This record gives sequence, structure tokens and C-alpha cells, in this order.
Amino acid sequence: MSDPIDRRPGEETVTLPASHDAGLYFIGHIRTPWASRAECPKNGLQTDAICTLEVDATFAPGLQNVEGVSHLIVLYWMDRAARDIVRQMPRHAEGSRGTFSLRSPARPNPIALSVVELLGIDGPTLSVRGLDCLDGTPLLDIKPYYATTDSRPDATIDRAGTAKTSEVSEAFEVSKTRDVSGAAR
Repeated sequence: MSDPIDRRPGEETVTLPASHDAGLYFIGHIRTPWASRAECPKNGLQTDAICTLEVDATFAPGLQNVEGVSHLIVLYWMDRAARDIVRQMPRHAEGSRGTFSLRSPARPNPIALSVVELLGIDGPTLSVRGLDCLDGTPLLDIKPYYATTDSRPDATIDRAGTAKTSEVSEAFEVSKTRDVSGAAR
């Protein structure tokens, strides 16, 4: 049930390191109505689907007091995403965009984040609205959403940035010739 990883013309990939820097524990899995990438919404605001977070029994005690919040931050591992693309060709943009200027699941560490509405809890299963991932996606973490500290109403974005690739490449070349103190090598 794994979709092939799409590569669009103009995308740039890298060779990934031979080993990982850290380990993770999946705390459960996410159940959604979507079996393929084509079916998935682009973000959690594009669907009213009710999804479930199935927390493994080992981690279920961590759900104590979760019922006291209306919204949660859910972190999950997009396990079927490409991990080697550093410049992408989004369908919505003319030209390439750096991976770190996008919310795409294709990234070296395919960690995704959604703010979801908590609809109910039944033991180690949480019903939520606002997810955008495939059925069976590994669950990394659940955190309470605090509007007082998590919302940034004055945040802006220039549609994933408009710096030309050459400007980014030139800045990278300059940075390679300086050490962390800013002195030339």
C-alpha cells in the first residue's frame, strides 16, 4: 500500500548520512480515512474527517488530564515520505523551493505537526479533527495547544520565500568560507 516517491523535474536530492543522530519511540499510530497520498488533504484545515490517535498501552498513562484541553498539537512521522529532497518543485509555485521553506512531508526528518480539535477520549484512543496524514502513520507526541503561547497572529510569510536559488547558493558559498566566529578561513 506504499505509494512510489514522486520526483518532479528540477528537484534536487542529497545522499543521506549512513547513520542516524537520534532514536525515537513511536507512541502509537494514527487512523485516518486516507490510504494514498492522492486522497490526503494538503493540511488539516481542508477536512472535517474524524481521525483517531491510538496510543500504545505503555504510553496511555501519559493521557491523564488531556480531556481538559480543546485542542492538541500532534507530532507524527510521515514514514512514507521522501527524505533526500533538499529543493522541491511544489505544484503551487513557479520554480524550486528549499525544503525548509515548505511544509511538505518530504524532508530529511519527516516530522509533521497539526493542531487538532479534541473531540473525545475512549481509553487510549483520542478522536480528533484536523489531520492530514495516511492511515497507520506513526504517532510521535501529543502536546496541549495553548492559544496564549502558541498563536502568533503577527506572523507573516512571503509564500515560502522568494529568494532566487542563485542568491541562496551564493550565501551558502560565502558561509562555507567563514568559521562560526565570522572570521574568514
